[in-house]
This record gives sequence, structure tokens and C-alpha cells, in this order.
Amino acid sequence: MTTEQRPPEARQEPHDWTEHGVTRPDPFAWMHAADAPDVRAHLLAERSWYDAAVAHLHSLSTDLGSEMVGRLPATELSPRWNRSRFYYYTETPAGRDYPRICREIRNDSAVNTTDSFSSDPRDDDFGDVTDRSAKAPEILVDVNEVAAGQDYLELGLTLVSPDENLLAWSADTDGDEVYVLRFRDLRTGEDLPDEVPRTYYGAAWSADSRWFFYTVHDEAYRPFQVWRHRVGTPVADDVLVKEEPDERFELRLRATRSGDWVVVWAESNTTAEVFLVDAHDPESGPRRAGGRREGVRYRVDHRRHPGGEDLLVVVDDRTEQRLMTSPVPGPDGLDHTAWTEARPEDPSVHLERADAFGGGVVLSVRTGGSHQLLLLPHDDLAGTGTPVTTRVPGGGVHLAATTEYDVDRIMVEDESWLSPPVWSEVDLATGELHEVLRREAPGFDAAAYAVERMLFPSKDGVLVPATVMRHRDTPLDGSAPAVLYAYGAYGYTFEPEWDPALPSLLDRGVVWVHAHVRGGSEEGRHWYLDGKLAAKQHTFDDHAAVADGLAAAGLVDPDRIASRGLSAGGLLQGAVFSQRPDRWCAVVAEVPFVDVVTTMFDETTPLTITEWEEWGDPRDPEQFGWMMGYSPYDNIPPAGGRPDLLVTGAVHDPRVMVREPAKWVAALRASDPEWSPRCLFRCEVGAGAHVGPSGRTGHLAYEAEVFAWLLDRFGMVDPDTTSKEQQ
Repeated sequence: MTTEQRPPEARQEPHDWTEHGVTRPDPFAWMHAADAPDVRAHLLAERSWYDAAVAHLHSLSTDLGSEMVGRLPATELSPRWNRSRFYYYTETPAGRDYPRICREIRNDSAVNTTDSFSSDPRDDDFGDVTDRSAKAPEILVDVNEVAAGQDYLELGLTLVSPDENLLAWSADTDGDEVYVLRFRDLRTGEDLPDEVPRTYYGAAWSADSRWFFYTVHDEAYRPFQVWRHRVGTPVADDVLVKEEPDERFELRLRATRSGDWVVVWAESNTTAEVFLVDAHDPESGPRRAGGRREGVRYRVDHRRHPGGEDLLVVVDDRTEQRLMTSPVPGPDGLDHTAWTEARPEDPSVHLERADAFGGGVVLSVRTGGSHQLLLLPHDDLAGTGTPVTTRVPGGGVHLAATTEYDVDRIMVEDESWLSPPVWSEVDLATGELHEVLRREAPGFDAAAYAVERMLFPSKDGVLVPATVMRHRDTPLDGSAPAVLYAYGAYGYTFEPEWDPALPSLLDRGVVWVHAHVRGGSEEGRHWYLDGKLAAKQHTFDDHAAVADGLAAAGLVDPDRIASRGLSAGGLLQGAVFSQRPDRWCAVVAEVPFVDVVTTMFDETTPLTITEWEEWGDPRDPEQFGWMMGYSPYDNIPPAGGRPDLLVTGAVHDPRVMVREPAKWVAALRASDPEWSPRCLFRCEVGAGAHVGPSGRTGHLAYEAEVFAWLLDRFGMVDPDTTSKEQQ
């Protein structure tokens, strides 16, 4: 990049928003029409500028990417999950980006009733694992073939029917989370003519495999309808099962592991209502399973046990959750007065979910700063149970896919950012573990790295936990640069997951810190509640406090601290960029939600109304004031003294409209022309999703780009190498 090169200069057109007597200038409002030719031209210019600005890092990012891919196993296998006649697993062949969904005939006579496999393994239910047979597998779907000729491919769901003769599967080829649903006859390997062009996540089969339930999202990307399809009939004949008129709520859908019920639940940020459809009578209507009470969320699972059957209900009607039991509703339904408390609230335990099996109940909880499982017998749900805890530093253990109900063992997954996942069978009665599969990571030695949990005081005195990761040869003596990552919204917890990219940064002497700021649920539900709505500023204060604490304690180089986050975490980056520009040497804001007030006023923008209970409703003057206090687009920092900034966006992103990062970048550059070349905007102008490119190597290549830019900002890139690339 030469000094004559300048980034694109977006034109400014006078435009003002006036609400509650406050006028907000928005000279880049013309970018709201993302499909307009002038907007498209501007985004293409931004991408060209980005590509030119980072061209000197091409060799480094290529090397980083090669290292990351080198930590992937040549052939990547999942544990297998059992059904009545077959067991299933995924296999990603050597040199391929996507998995193949496979199955093989079982040699035992176990009986199963339902399955649930999706693109998110934490939502799956795998069965027990034994040695692979030597028999060639039957390939149900080779995702590499589906992805051939596509710039992007993401599977939505793959659900095998109870009779194991059909596969419902869906795919998105743009990154806009609109999935085409198809049905494959597993006896012939051919897809049926049935094709639903617009579906979302969540689906379930009827018990007889003749009917399929699926969700549809509206133009605002809110899943608001559940439909029932009769396999082999025209999609035009599908029947609407449930529609949610309240735009604060989304409809979700799944089958119970018992195979007896289809669960449909309407859920907003604060309130939920659950319905059950009899999987053995799929044409019957939904039954209320607890009613709707403002401010109370709950989810249910179906339990068959020696004493009969009932529902397990995890309910948010206290600061932390409690466990209830409920009768199975009859055709007339029931409300919450039929529930009975089985396990009271424990302020030290964040109860996430309850899963029923024939051999007992599994509670997924967070306590003591980590995720663990609690195994309970059916006749003692209030007891101490048997805990299953992580065996790796900074890790967490989760229920993995266990599809069968009538089992006495479950599959669990244990991993951390610096420990590849290990899957084990756990005896529900004793808690005894038997390891069945360990993810390979060629050339990686977990013992070479250190993981520590530290606490730092926030502005209000609250101690904020952070996970600090480094190579053991990197001292915490104030000499090493650091990257601080955080999210902090929706009560979402970034659980530690193996990251084959991260060692490439740590091996170069960078410290990686994951700050567990308020707004997430790392420390429980109260941690979330203290970082939303009027308390949202706590999220930003916590993040800065961790950085300040690291510097004040002499642990990392105070002049080389970078910050990174995505989506709501991108909002966090925008806020700390504006509020504390002095703290960072660089900021990476990925698909950042930065035009908060404008978006929350625009009810036509996807997800806006459903978000009011998270950020606030700007139609209310007080809540408008909350958001105006931190909205990055409305709080541009003064010129001078700004850190370098890398922003990302995607034209097909349905969660953060590309106009938000585009407008923010334009406003920042216009307010400080001298600094503007240090602000880069990496825009996905073709197919691409909220979280970046698809495919395991495609995503690692993206990570390599970001890491190369960070290393350059830290002054850790050989200038001789970069100068040669520029020639």
C-alpha cells in the first residue's frame, strides 16, 4: 500500500432522524438500500480496497492457514448415533471441506424411536459408540457434492425418519439462512419431488414416518409458522399447524427423544409458551403444556419412567432456574398450576436444560465457572446426583448426541479451546466414563500451552472472570501482546470449543484472553440480567476492565492489546472503540451491530421487534436514552488517537444488515480523514454468512487473514517479507 492510495470515500447526503426531541444526523442513510447499484458499487470498492491494503500479508496468511489446516485430521470422524437398524456418523474425507453423512447396519437388536442431527453438534443426540466395522458405509449425503459449484454451503438439518427409510435435509447456498428442504428416499438414494423452498431451523417426524413438521420464517427472518407435510404429496397441500402472531416471539420445533411428542414452543427474550403434538396422531391439534405468562420462560422434555410418564420443565421464574414436573397434557391442555417443583432454585447453579432417558435424568448446568452435567435417578430429582466434570484445563463437558431413549449410558463431549474434543460413554447410574473417540490434531501438543482463569474488577467493583491462554514459553511479564475476545449478550455463553486456528497465534507469542463479560450467562442468569437493557453499559465496562487489569498487573504489553468480537460482540467492539480508543492498538469488529438506535426503530429490519426485550424499545424515551448512550454510529469518537480497525460484513447476512458496518466505517473515516486508511472493511460481496465463509478450510483461511492483520498491528511481521510482496 502506497501513501497515495486512499480508501473509498462514501458520499454524504443530508438526512436527519428526529425522535423524542433529539435529532440524529445520518448522512449515509442512502446505504439502507443494500441492493441499489450505488450501494453495491460502494461495497465492491470497499472490498477492493481491503484486498489491496492487506496484499502485503498474503504470504503470512497463507502460512497461517496451512498451519491451521495441518491441525485437522486427514479424515475427521464423529461419534456414531444409534437407531433401530443402523448406526450413523459423519466423515469428512481428507482434503475435503464438508462431511459425508454415513450409516452402517447394527449388529445388535437395540430399539430406538427418534433422532435429531443438525449442523450444531450441541443440538444433536448421538448414541453409544463401538468400534467401526470394516464394512463400507452407506453414504446418505455427501455434502461436498452438494457444495460443488457453490461459493457457500451450509446444512440446516438432516433428520432420519423413525423407520429409517427417509432423510429430511435442507441447505442454504447464499448465507441468508433460507434453507431449501428436501426428502431423500434412503432405499434408492434419490430425492423425492417434495421440495419446500423456504424453511428454517427446527423440524420433527411423526412416529409413523409419514408426516414431517417444519418451521418457516417471515420476511423479517422470524420463524413464525409450523407446517405439516405429508411425504409424497404436493407441498401446496401442507397444513399450517401453528402460527405466532406476536412479533416478539419466534416459533421453535423439535421431537422428544422418547419419540412420543413433537414440541412446539413460542419464545421471546423473556417469555415462552409450549405446545405438544402427539407424534402418534400427527393430525391432532397442539396441546398447551403450561400456558403463557409474561416474564416466564420454560422448556420441556418428555419422560417415561417406572412410575409412569410426565414432563420435565426447566423454568425461568426466579433469578436462576428451577426444575418442575408436569402431567402430560390431555387434548384440552393444561397451565402452570399443574406443575410441581422437583428441584428448587440454587443461586450457585445455572440450570440450562433437563434431558430424560430410560436410565435417568441428565441436567446440564453451569457452576463454578464451567459447564458440567449432573446425573439423577428418576426417583430422586432433588438429590445430589452424580456430577460429570471436565478433565481438561479451562474446559467444559456437554451432553453429546444420544438419540435413543431407553439407554443406561449417554455420550458426553469434553473439550477446551486448547484441547481437541474427547467423546466418552457415561454410565447414568455410576458416572463411570469410557472413552470412545478422541479428535486428532496432528502436530499439536496441549501440554505446550497454559490456560488460567483470572478475575479483574470492573468499574462498579464486580469481579469479571477471564480465561487467559498462552504458549508456556510466552511469559506473563508485560512483554507479550494480547487479543481480548468477548460477546456478552442474550445470555449466550461461548463454551470452550477446540480451535485449530488459535495455536498459530499463541505459537508466535500472543496471549489470547476470553473475557466473560456481563450479558452472557457464564456466571449464571443474574450475570445475563446485569448486562442487558438499562444495564448494558456493564458489558462494555467489563471488557475494558479486563484489558486494564491485564495491563495494570504487568501481565501483557499495555501498548499492544487488541480487541475482537462478532455480531453483538461486534457491538461491544464498537462501543469500546468509541469509549476507550486509548486502550487498544487494534480492534476487530466482525459483522458489528453498530447502528443500534436506527435499527431498533425500523420494524421492517429482520429481528428488530424480537430484539426489543434485549436492547430496549426506542419508542420509549427512557429506553431510547439507554441506546443513545452507547450506539457506536451515534457516538463517533473524536479524531486522533484511534486504534487501527478491521470491520467485516456480508451482503446476505440476515442478522446484521450490511449497511450497519458500511455506514459506521464511512462515518468514522469522514470524521478523521488522516486516520481513515487505518480502517479496513472486509465485505463479503457474494455468497457468505453472518459468521464468514463456509467449509472447514474456508473458515480457517478467513481466520488466517484476521490473525495476519493482528500480527501486523503488533509489529510482529517481517518488513522484508511484506515489502517483497508489494513489489
